[in-house]
Amino acid sequence: MFTHSLLYILHSLPTFLNMDSLSLFCTAALIAGVLYWFVCILGPAEQKGIRATDLSGGSISAEKVRDNYNSYWSFFRRPKEIETAEKVPDFVDTFYNLVTDIYEWGWGQSFHFSPSIPGKSHRDATRLHEEMAVDLIEAKPEHKILDVGCGVGGPMRAIAAHSRANVVGITINEYQVNRAKLHNKKAGLDALCEVVCGNFLEMPFADNSFDGAYSIEATCHAPKLEEVYGEIFRVLKPGGLYVSYEWVTTDKYNCDNAEHVAVIQGIERGNALPGLRSYDDIAESAKKVGFEVVKEKDLAKPPAQPWWSRLKMGRVAYWRNHILVTILAALGIAPKGTVDVHEMLFHTADHLTRGGETGIFSPMHMILCKKP
Repeated sequence: MFTHSLLYILHSLPTFLNMDSLSLFCTAALIAGVLYWFVCILGPAEQKGIRATDLSGGSISAEKVRDNYNSYWSFFRRPKEIETAEKVPDFVDTFYNLVTDIYEWGWGQSFHFSPSIPGKSHRDATRLHEEMAVDLIEAKPEHKILDVGCGVGGPMRAIAAHSRANVVGITINEYQVNRAKLHNKKAGLDALCEVVCGNFLEMPFADNSFDGAYSIEATCHAPKLEEVYGEIFRVLKPGGLYVSYEWVTTDKYNCDNAEHVAVIQGIERGNALPGLRSYDDIAESAKKVGFEVVKEKDLAKPPAQPWWSRLKMGRVAYWRNHILVTILAALGIAPKGTVDVHEMLFHTADHLTRGGETGIFSPMHMILCKKP
């Protein structure tokens, strides 16, 4: 209803120009107030990390956002290239340049899902999901912990605040490094949180240098899981624990079911994934590189509440945001390709929701491993 009112006001501007000065002033004030409310009150994400008027293409210049969006989709026309370690960094880096601001604006600083918890906000549910990870690896204040694929550092800050351990995050995307450092300083956690730009398939850390490690919905970007698991194994100290929340197809997935295939392909293409793995591949990959599997559980299974409920509840917010992004792009405030990226993420949300409803996909298949 509000959206229709906003569009009516914008389309009626020529008529307003014929009004007397007082009416024109009042109308202008109304429009300014409406736009302020739309952008600054409704616009910020749950954690208010970025505003709609600040949306960008990450490290990509504004005039090249649409070209990079087209380049991202071209990867899927050359599927063999996104199955190799050499091509993955560019593929994933391009994706996160395109989506980081939109994620942070429309979702928050933690780029992952969590089970809904009755009586708890999405923010609290997210924090508890993150704290569970660091509790599983038994992190202590004197420990040095690795965050594999840290994004803009939402989980890192929650984990550092909860455990008081020193957390070092690695992300392939330089723009995310800068955003994470900014947030760490604002939160007063920069003494506990360090962020490094690098490829988690070739991490710039010494052997046996971390007391523990975790990854939250991040290693799904690796072309081969054993490659990133092997690197984590290398940098962990003997006796160190590693926990990961993995994106997987479940035992309900049927590769001969056309709808199932379409849903999974939609998830892959909208999230820069070389290919989703089956749930029964995870432990096998961990064992191949030398890990002992301590525990394995799909955290999305009942009695857990649906993790996709937030996506369904956010459909109205999506349309509000999409209209806003379209207006900002038309005014030259947001890069024009931002509209394409936002629409891609909306369709991806539909695929994710359907994957959750049918039970064929889980973003939180938990595996806890130990380095002997």
